Amino acid sequence: MSRFKSLGLYVSIVAAMLIWAFSFIWTKAALTSFRPMMLITCRLIIASVLLLLVSLLSGRFQKIQKKDLKWFLLLALFEPYLYYIGETFGLTMVSSTLASVIISTIPVFSPLLAFLILRERIGWFNVAGIILSLSGVFLVIFEPSGNFHVQPLGIVLLFFAVFSAICYAVVLQKISIQYYTLNIILYQSLFGLMFFVPTSLLTDYSYFSTLHFTRSSIEALLMLSIFASVIAYVLFARVVRRIGVARSNVFTNLIPVFTAVFSWIFLNEQLTTLKWMGIAIVVGGLFVSQARKIKLK
Repeated sequence: MSRFKSLGLYVSIVAAMLIWAFSFIWTKAALTSFRPMMLITCRLIIASVLLLLVSLLSGRFQKIQKKDLKWFLLLALFEPYLYYIGETFGLTMVSSTLASVIISTIPVFSPLLAFLILRERIGWFNVAGIILSLSGVFLVIFEPSGNFHVQPLGIVLLFFAVFSAICYAVVLQKISIQYYTLNIILYQSLFGLMFFVPTSLLTDYSYFSTLHFTRSSIEALLMLSIFASVIAYVLFARVVRRIGVARSNVFTNLIPVFTAVFSWIFLNEQLTTLKWMGIAIVVGGLFVSQARKIKLK
């Protein structure tokens, strides 16, 4: 691989991480006008239309085989449906920084779930990564005074999102590798709408007449739909095909750091030295948990 191509890949994946890091900021901004279920539904509608257009224009549109239909439905149930419910509702209760730190632990806890459900072997690297990451999360949550400054339900919802993402990854392995990544994202978004539209109507219908949309909230919705749900996924998928999953996932460790900086700049979140230490420990735990995979590659 030439240096120019290598540079292009690294620029692409860092750009994807920056977008996903900023998605926590956009979600916070959008939630000032939108109710959570409505926000997710609108985001998926816009993203689905864009993904369908990209798929058709690129000549990569594929129909689902009948045998894979049940797996796509289950895939959409875990993500976007359950994952976005946990993440978006969690963000209404905790800071963007804490949310990104918790969500970033997905690769750390994946081996633990595989051990509990699939009885796959879990290594010391994974155990050490889990301990370090949880320790870092606690530092981000607690203040030196020992006070608990976040809503526990928000933390539970975010870890529910983590669990949903891990289950999503397990189901994803059941889907035939003949599908382009773009089509998988498209169909999970379309099937996700089957869950979100009725849920949104049930939970938000009575609020429709009282909602007041601002320019900033509409812009945040468009950014989430176009950049976080389409462009970032396309960039990340392109890099994964070239350098592999293990090396690509290492870059996701940067998301909580980027989000913390963006939250400090744009949301005026107060980040103490203790919180920065917690973020550093979480990121360190992520690298430790993935160290063996990277070495084996």
